[in-house]
Amino acid sequence: MKAIIIAGGLGTRLRPLTYNRPKPIVPVVNKPFVVHQIELLKKYGITEIILNLHYLSDNMALALGDGSAFGVKLYYSIEKDPLGTAGAVKNAEEYFDREDLIVFNGDILADFRISDILAFHREKKARVTLTLTTVEDPTQFGLVLTDQEGKVTKFLEKPGWQQVTAKTVNAGLYIVNPSVFKSVPKGRPYSFERDLFPKLLEAGEKIYAAVSADYWIDIGNPQKYMQAHRDILNGDVHVLLDGERVGHNIWIAHGSVIEPSAKLHGPLMIGRGASVFAGARINQFSVIGENVRISEGAHVEDTVILRNSMIGRDVKLKDCIIGENCIIEDFADIGPGVVLADYSIVKKGSKLA
Repeated sequence: MKAIIIAGGLGTRLRPLTYNRPKPIVPVVNKPFVVHQIELLKKYGITEIILNLHYLSDNMALALGDGSAFGVKLYYSIEKDPLGTAGAVKNAEEYFDREDLIVFNGDILADFRISDILAFHREKKARVTLTLTTVEDPTQFGLVLTDQEGKVTKFLEKPGWQQVTAKTVNAGLYIVNPSVFKSVPKGRPYSFERDLFPKLLEAGEKIYAAVSADYWIDIGNPQKYMQAHRDILNGDVHVLLDGERVGHNIWIAHGSVIEPSAKLHGPLMIGRGASVFAGARINQFSVIGENVRISEGAHVEDTVILRNSMIGRDVKLKDCIIGENCIIEDFADIGPGVVLADYSIVKKGSKLA
């Protein structure tokens, strides 16, 4: 069985982190995000994975290679122009075989029990099975209505509150029989949510939906990106973390140097080759990237710092995101909601909030 990850989007909601990289390789707990999806699929024995790419596709291939580093085989399907979700999968048709295919949206962090979803799909002899999750505000998602047996009765894409009769939304993981793509036009934009699924439903095809209570989040904006880090460090979702676990939910990767007078209060993560100098304090829900330098007296809390950045003396960082190769000069103060692009320089004593 193969899987395809739809990973061609521009990542506009996650800018400026996506100016220099596609969203699927934005680091989440110091790994390219898509690696967490690959590891979830591998956990359930799915080791042949197609990556649908468009935006900065060369960066993805350079970061991930042939997949052997992750114990899988990766295939690359490149969209010359954006083709929508179903059109993107159609574009990868050369890699399909006769088996059902798992389709995974490229901005979803989840801990789905894929074996249960597959068992449901096979029991129902479905042509398509969607995974659903329950949210408090379904108006920002694709609402999916089902009968008591799980058979889909209606799709509502981003409904108004007057249309909301349930809170089960499309969670972005599908089991699909490849034959459904015969009706998808090649080389033209075509959507699962607005085009293919409603047309299959209208044609009387067997479309089912399995409701999952497992962890799920769309990491598409900075707020959700930060929440994903908090949830991972808190143990709300299981992913494979690099480094040795010490103390209370503190992960320290190989080659990092923590001076004895530095204070660490987890949950937090410190990446490979990072340096935390005397008197610095790293507090809860912080992720320090590879080769980051935290200078004397700096105070970091609820902050993600990407690799190779330099944090000066007595700097204060709280509830913010620092891109790669940034320089934060001494005594700077960066507060909630700030997201710095790669290679940013914050001058000595500056205050950003």
